[in-house]
Amino acid sequence: MATDVDIAQQFKPRPIEHISEILGISSEYLLPYGKDIAKVDLKALKVPSTKKGKLILVSATTPTPSGEGKTTTTIGLGQAFTQLNESVCLALREPSLGPCLGMKGGATGGGYSQIMPSDRINLHFTGDFHAITSANNLLSAAIDNHIYQGNLLNIDPRQVVWRRVMDMNDRSLRNIVLGLGGKMQGIPREGGFDITAASEVMAMLCLADDAADLQKRLERTLIGYTYDGKPVHAKELEITGAMMALLRDALQPNLVQSLEGTPAFVHGGPFANIAHGCNSIIATRMAMHHADWSITEAGFGFDLGAEKFFDIKCRIADLDPDAVVLVTTVRALKMHGGKDKNDLEAEDIEAVREGLANLDKHIESVEIFNKHPVVALNRFATDTDEEIAIIRARCIEHGVSFAETTHYANGGKGAIELAKAVMDSVGKSKPYTPLYTLDMSVIEKVKAVSRAMYGANDVAFSKEAEKDLKHIEQLGLSHLPICIAKAPSSLSDDPLLHGRPRDFEVTVRAIQINEGAGFLVVLTGNIMRMPGLPKKPAANDIRLLESGIIEGLE
Repeated sequence: MATDVDIAQQFKPRPIEHISEILGISSEYLLPYGKDIAKVDLKALKVPSTKKGKLILVSATTPTPSGEGKTTTTIGLGQAFTQLNESVCLALREPSLGPCLGMKGGATGGGYSQIMPSDRINLHFTGDFHAITSANNLLSAAIDNHIYQGNLLNIDPRQVVWRRVMDMNDRSLRNIVLGLGGKMQGIPREGGFDITAASEVMAMLCLADDAADLQKRLERTLIGYTYDGKPVHAKELEITGAMMALLRDALQPNLVQSLEGTPAFVHGGPFANIAHGCNSIIATRMAMHHADWSITEAGFGFDLGAEKFFDIKCRIADLDPDAVVLVTTVRALKMHGGKDKNDLEAEDIEAVREGLANLDKHIESVEIFNKHPVVALNRFATDTDEEIAIIRARCIEHGVSFAETTHYANGGKGAIELAKAVMDSVGKSKPYTPLYTLDMSVIEKVKAVSRAMYGANDVAFSKEAEKDLKHIEQLGLSHLPICIAKAPSSLSDDPLLHGRPRDFEVTVRAIQINEGAGFLVVLTGNIMRMPGLPKKPAANDIRLLESGIIEGLE
């Protein structure tokens, strides 16, 4: 059977100028990175457009550790629209090196539903992640240098909240001691690293309207406190101009194509379990401005990425999806029905039936936002007709649309049924309603999300979280939306609790202020903002062949 790499090697890329022509983007706005990648100048958004700009959000039920093919489904759906001669453009996140080299592998789709060139997109791409990492760490270096050079701002080294980042899973760097080695090496203090995808700079770039907005976000970023307990912001270090210089090109969205020539903007890459999980607002607007149909996705299950898409991204960018796709698989429902994650291929009708409770909850969650979901069954080779029939019947019971897809094996043709169902669903939804209003207290916001999206009875706050709540109130930041960091493998904050948990309590252990991004990060359970590598990382199977082909990046 052909691998993703084998299929990618058959791909004959169209010149990126041809892809931009499909979208009506003039070559004067292209900044090519080789023959099949280009950045697009933000001025392209100023050109008048006649496109309908309808927005489709793709989300999923609670995934297995290897994912359910949400990105692959998004790409396949886009290709299906192309097959139907519809004007369409994708808006996707950029992959992070951490999961690419860790557990999940590449993040450019799979089979005959991939975005290209997949190897370059997965490894470095146009350098956006490196620019974000550099800007973040420039601020870190400036903070420590300021303290070393006399500390005119009176920054308390014990209260520096800005952390360094790197685009790699490395648990050993979560908590470290800086400045060791003597008088000339800086002021010793505790610090640590987050992964770049969870950095506030990433969030700011993805939520910014333009360069001026990004500059304001950087300037208001909270970096620590003085010995008197007063907040210190990045603007006071006079470093944000240099940060903007590093981020100049990264702010421009990247244009690529799918295997079938469907245009795709790939820009920004925050995780959904520890960040807000959506591609940049700029990329989404660029797609909507240049196509009748724009298809985007939100990370992990609906309870994580899609909730943040609505309550953070849509609120900030004034967006409202015209359709919502909920991706599920037979294997995921088997896991939620009690099957071991390593034993999901053999037919098990009862396990599928037991796992339907997870699908039920996600359908209900979509409807909470006033949207009519289309359930997409991403079919795997080991699935049986009997198993799929059970899922189809449950969707009929709920009165929601259902479509079986084979886009992995058949490209866009395998998702035409889904594309037609999505188009038919437009008009059946009402304007979305956020789960909470901004004038609610932080506690009320966390409870609103936990009860509506996760099905929790209540929320418990640790002593540290209670201190954080008081501090947030003192700073006058209680009005900010919340970004809950939670285990992606469960509706609860317990990663081992599958299915549809009931009668449980979410535990909040801390709340971090992302004033520049414009939200509060609510840390639940044991979630970490710097992942670790698995016992056998995906990197163990990746190698560069003499031909120049990268093998194992799937």
